Amino acid sequence: MSFSVTFWGVRGSIATPGPETVEVGGNTSCVEVQCGERTLLLDTGTGMRQFGQKLLRERKRAQVSVFYSHLHWDHIQGLPFFTPLYMPGTELSFHGPKGLRDALATQMSEPGFPVRVADLPARLSYSELTEGMVVELPGDGGHDIRVTCAKLNHPGGVLAYRVDYRGHSVVYATDTEHYSCPDPKLVKLATGADLLIYDAQYDDDEYAGRRGPPRTGWGHSTYSEGIRVADMAEVSRLALFHHDPGHSDAHVRGIEEAAQRLRPGTFACREGRTVLVVGAQPAQETVGELGTEPTGELGLEPTGELGVEASGELTEAPDRDGSTDAAQVLARRVAA
Repeated sequence: MSFSVTFWGVRGSIATPGPETVEVGGNTSCVEVQCGERTLLLDTGTGMRQFGQKLLRERKRAQVSVFYSHLHWDHIQGLPFFTPLYMPGTELSFHGPKGLRDALATQMSEPGFPVRVADLPARLSYSELTEGMVVELPGDGGHDIRVTCAKLNHPGGVLAYRVDYRGHSVVYATDTEHYSCPDPKLVKLATGADLLIYDAQYDDDEYAGRRGPPRTGWGHSTYSEGIRVADMAEVSRLALFHHDPGHSDAHVRGIEEAAQRLRPGTFACREGRTVLVVGAQPAQETVGELGTEPTGELGLEPTGELGVEASGELTEAPDRDGSTDAAQVLARRVAA
């Protein structure tokens, strides 16, 4: 069984649709981690809607373990538009920081939203996590999944996660700001990981205030600091995540190319792309053994949910039978 990561939302702070972000994507944080038949989701930003549409097209019942880094808007806003949430048989287990249940319930309440969490047919469960806690999930063939969390540096706090499966690992460290040295908690969490997904919202000039106001204390980091962490932790691949809403596709490509010159194999996360960590695929398609050309040969594969044109632009596939949009479901429920 495979171990893979699919990016459904890669943008930071606020969704930014439009012609200048069509290549990289404008949806906010949402990352699918597939461990054999078990599905994990890291944050439920606006990219969660696309993930839900994929499940409907595949006619799969949604049984998902969701792990929240923190509860800022851009990391939870997609949940009300996750169509399987309104379908009996859906099971979602939420894991995250203190206040998780109240934050999700408040989001889905008057006057901001017409459907309450209490009225949903889906089965929901909640688990609050703190520094150093570990969640064990049963996997296929006795290969259990281990999810470890660490508290990092962000206003209000943030949790980073390490997902271990079949001797390989992925680390998710979004919305974290570096110190004068690489964060020792993150270095420890990421040591030996196959893939580190790291907050690289700013370029070095932005962060330092050489272009615009200084971003120190804003809770985000840069690609160069991500490289320092990845090198110290001996990570195989570094993925740049949580792109600034003001960064165009060209700006993100520029950051990616600069990072690749310093650490070959580094890539900018793009919406609708899949990274194979390990699985029943040729060795050259696994995360640790891919080329570093900035033309797409980065271990990234189209998911089938979004078509990838030769130009690199993302185009949404038309809905198939059974893929009802969340807005239509909500309209029927409100009118009833």
